[in-house]
Amino acid sequence: MFTFFPMNLFEQFQRLANFYFLILLVLQLIPQISSLTPWTTIVPLVAVLCLTALKDGIDDVQRHRNDNLVNGRISHVLRDGEFKQERWDHVKVGDIIRMENDQFVAADLLLLSSSEPHGLCYIETAELDGETNLKSRQSLPETATLLDDNAAFTRLRAEITCEAPNNNLSRYEGALKLDGSQLSLNNSQVLLRGCILRNTVWCYGVVVFAGKDTKLMQNSGKTKLKRTSIDRLLNYLIIGIVMFLLCMCTICTIACGIWESQIGVKFQVIQPWDVFVEAIVNRQNQSGAIAVIAVLMFFSYFIVLNTVVPISLYVSVEMIRLAHSFWINWDQEMVFKDIPAKARTTTLNEELGQIEYIFSDKTGTLTQNIMTFNKCSINGRRYGDVVDEAGEMTEPLENTPLTDFSDNPEADLKFRFYDKTLLRDVKKRDPDCDLFFRLLSLCHTVMPDEKNGRLVYQAQSPDEGALVDAARNFGFVFLYRNPTSITCKIMDEEVEYELLDILDFNNVRKRMSVILRKDGKILLYCKGADSIIMERLRPGNDQLKQITNDHLNSFASDGLRTLCLAWKELTPTQYSTWKAKYHEATVALENREEKVDAVAEEIEKDLILIGATAIEDKLQDGVPDAIYSLAQAEIKIWVLTGDKLETAINIGYSCKLLTDDMREVFIIDADDAAGTQDQLEKAKTKLGSPDSPMLSPAADGIPRSKSGVTFPGPGSPTIHDIATVENGHSNGTAAKEMDENNICALVIQGKSLVFALTPAMEMLFLEVASLCRAVICCRVTPLQKALVVGLVKKHKKAITLAIGDGANDVSMIKVAHIGVGISGQEGMQAVLASDYSIGQFRFLKRLLLVHGRWSYYRMSKFLRYFFYKNFAFTLCHLWYAFFCGFTAQTVYDPWFISFYNLFYTSLPILALGIFDQDVNAKNSIDFPKLYTPGHQNLLFNRQKFFRSMMHGVATSLILFFIAYGAFHYSVDDLQGIQAFGTGLATILIFTVTLQVALDTSYWTYINFITIIGSVVFYLSLTLFMYSNLFATSYLGSEKKVYSSPAFWFTLVLTVVILMVPVVAARFFLIDTRPTLSDRVRLRQKNESKLKRFQVSAHVAGLTRPSASVTPTARRRKNRRSMRSSYAFSHEKGFGDLITTGTNMPGGKESGSVRLWGKKARRRTDQNGAGAVITLANAFVEESSPEKEMQEVRIVGATGDQVDGVLRPVVPVQITSL
Repeated sequence: MFTFFPMNLFEQFQRLANFYFLILLVLQLIPQISSLTPWTTIVPLVAVLCLTALKDGIDDVQRHRNDNLVNGRISHVLRDGEFKQERWDHVKVGDIIRMENDQFVAADLLLLSSSEPHGLCYIETAELDGETNLKSRQSLPETATLLDDNAAFTRLRAEITCEAPNNNLSRYEGALKLDGSQLSLNNSQVLLRGCILRNTVWCYGVVVFAGKDTKLMQNSGKTKLKRTSIDRLLNYLIIGIVMFLLCMCTICTIACGIWESQIGVKFQVIQPWDVFVEAIVNRQNQSGAIAVIAVLMFFSYFIVLNTVVPISLYVSVEMIRLAHSFWINWDQEMVFKDIPAKARTTTLNEELGQIEYIFSDKTGTLTQNIMTFNKCSINGRRYGDVVDEAGEMTEPLENTPLTDFSDNPEADLKFRFYDKTLLRDVKKRDPDCDLFFRLLSLCHTVMPDEKNGRLVYQAQSPDEGALVDAARNFGFVFLYRNPTSITCKIMDEEVEYELLDILDFNNVRKRMSVILRKDGKILLYCKGADSIIMERLRPGNDQLKQITNDHLNSFASDGLRTLCLAWKELTPTQYSTWKAKYHEATVALENREEKVDAVAEEIEKDLILIGATAIEDKLQDGVPDAIYSLAQAEIKIWVLTGDKLETAINIGYSCKLLTDDMREVFIIDADDAAGTQDQLEKAKTKLGSPDSPMLSPAADGIPRSKSGVTFPGPGSPTIHDIATVENGHSNGTAAKEMDENNICALVIQGKSLVFALTPAMEMLFLEVASLCRAVICCRVTPLQKALVVGLVKKHKKAITLAIGDGANDVSMIKVAHIGVGISGQEGMQAVLASDYSIGQFRFLKRLLLVHGRWSYYRMSKFLRYFFYKNFAFTLCHLWYAFFCGFTAQTVYDPWFISFYNLFYTSLPILALGIFDQDVNAKNSIDFPKLYTPGHQNLLFNRQKFFRSMMHGVATSLILFFIAYGAFHYSVDDLQGIQAFGTGLATILIFTVTLQVALDTSYWTYINFITIIGSVVFYLSLTLFMYSNLFATSYLGSEKKVYSSPAFWFTLVLTVVILMVPVVAARFFLIDTRPTLSDRVRLRQKNESKLKRFQVSAHVAGLTRPSASVTPTARRRKNRRSMRSSYAFSHEKGFGDLITTGTNMPGGKESGSVRLWGKKARRRTDQNGAGAVITLANAFVEESSPEKEMQEVRIVGATGDQVDGVLRPVVPVQITSL
């Protein structure tokens, strides 16, 4: 509390309006220059500061509670010889911590020992790099012997010397001094904060970095106060308004001096100068006295005209923003699994309607990070396709029957496969299918585990886990392994293979192999990238190779990740000869890895092709549609991911970030600065070349819509035909430039991004990226994500949004103008650091296109009207100054001045700012081009402000002089300042209230009540305030004015003169230069009328109910894509750990992993000696599978359209520079 109020006041007075009113308050405390009481400023200023502080305090408390969700996590820390529970924020450097399976790591730890052999443990680093595959860490042999002995840890005395805290996640350098020995430390012994312990019962570690020093927090960046572009514009506008106010005060000062010197001096006998003036200047010095009076009038008019900058502006803005936040929180269309969308801040809503760049994480944000076995090719036969009655391949629907695996007790009920022929062939014991699934169940480095009495697999990559799980569902269940054997259950028969060697995966080999012995036969099973496997096949059988290759192309065009399977049988002599070479390579002291790869190359040749697999990395529901709609709104989307290159490209195609109409995808993957610059220069040259074929959208003869969205119905105009931006000018030229330039994509590796972000190259990178429709940055660190966002934010001057779901996304979420967190599988770090949280990426479309656009539209309309009504109100004082001798006398009653913004005109404009909408939510989503005015600040900018200001000036001028003439020459007794002020105020209220009614596009009961109620309230309060109950100089003036027919005629005349030009101009613009919003609103109105007519006609029995829309399968559209991305989707596997027995209890002599040994003992104890354990008993039935999305097309639609959009298929070229 002691720091909150000073900091909050400091932040609030950074708003120039608040600082302006603070100065005004000081001036009002000087009685010689103030004609208004200071309370007229003190009360609203204090109210504004308190309300804003209360709102900020609530936000701060909420963030503090969210931080406590993380800081309040419990760790077991060694204290006084015992492990006691401590909160994360109480953990200090040097503490020894015990962790158990599935727990988060509380700080950066040096691993001391674990439950696994040789101090090994497994971790998941999803919050650091977005990858859910397991990674291994191993303690030093000298500390691994500590095991879980509390006494040994209590006696432990050691000294750690290490590097300073830094943000490098892949490096740790240090030394451990233990028992007089100096031991080297590196990253393989360190568990970083944010990791999750997996497949390890327990482990111990000593804290090396805690709190803000941890690498996770070093990558998170600093939290900065975010302000919207409208806030920043308002600061500049207020400076301009103050300058305008000073000019008016200067004019009045000069005019006051002239009036006093020419006329005022003649009235000193009956109206002498103030004693204050005479005290400063000698009574005989008239020129000096006149100068003093003029200077005093400057400050007096500064006070009188202060309402041109209303103090209620920011209060009203904050109230509207708060209401907009509630609309987001209450939107049932953005609820996912009982998780609603939430506005975690109330100050950035309108900025959601101005986003130009979206920076998105991939894993867990665009995808579910769930791999599914989708299709396969076995010996030239294709499985997995869904075929309709006409024999054409289709997308599966919700009611498409699934393959029945109920007779397999080990099957995963979540597994979905539609082609029943594959299971039928497996049950027939087809030899090709048998060999296919046998390889999948044996050729891997997956580790089995038990969770809730159920068999689960811990895989180095989700791809590998999906393949082993698929084999399990088809009756080939991988059970357990040890360093010398692999045991599977094949068609209810337990089979054990002797494991001879594992030739593990790496990024150079792009494949893995296992060598097994069974029944005297030595078998080599291999799987990997199709290009790698095809090169190593035995000559001959070209027909099978061609068929399989065709299948691979088809799978890849569907966005699936593919790989090939092959095998061969080895003779004992062949194997023994190779084994000797392999052993020699594994013990080599120099170039060991290269020699091992070379020896593996010798035996992985002359293979026999089995087939290919196709895996789908499942996108979140609605991601492609959301990205497509956002792209139509001219929002550029950049994906920043830690995944491999090919994986990122495949996901780009799947989610429509990369599309078929792109001519080239530029790949930047150089290892040095010179190579990176050369590749960027080549890309820039191709993008800028007028002869490049990709700059001709119709070069292939296929016409393309500029917008991609059309009005339904024959002959209907496209959005491009009618897309007129809000200022009335066509945006066809800009759209054409975008279509010609942004038909390519850029993919850049993290290693190249390091050089691209240097000061010497960052502008070249930004220029190339800006010319591309989509940008994908892969293998990037959290800090690089923040640097990319900061680069665009700094040089493009565009509003940016960052969205992610893990701790690795926190840095870019903090840097971007808007941060959105997804409540996903990677923890809540991103949500806690975000400004808005949603359940899935698809809700971003509604958040921006509906709530964001509405917020920007409402706030812009509110500000335009607010400045208009205040200039119309305030400048009447200026015109009156010419008739009162520039004496700073107010034309209105002081009570009216205080209540004008507070009561009389506040509610209608608040209702407008909270409820108004030009088109409904459905049309906001259906026509994404409606979003584009926010990119150029078209709805509120300096020009719009100047128009509102001039509208207010003209209104005040006409209003004042018509009223002045009518009252001055009235035959009724309407003369006098009280009658004139009352009449002028009444006409002003009617005028500005009618203006807000004209500005209202969407009427609700609240709008109607506030508009009518404001006028009624003003009249009622005026009659009450000017009654005999109060002693006021305006007593009785209201009766005199309101009983005069001349006044009411003047009111009607003034309102008509002021409103008719406004209405005429609007009708003229809608008729001659309609905006897209005008067109869609007219369409919406006509649809509403037609719907009401159809309903009434149907009730009357005049028409039949319309035919229902039949859900039909949509033909899958083929496209080019990168193949064999599986081979790039994970790091080196657990092959070395498995074959050396490092990760097995008891080393190579162990017969099985601890999991199954412990389970067997438990069952034996329960059932008696000789009881047999069956794997089927370990499984617990789960809920029914989740429903798939279905696509609906109206039967009989012409052309191959989706949602009325013709989408041509254009070949895309992947260009590696």
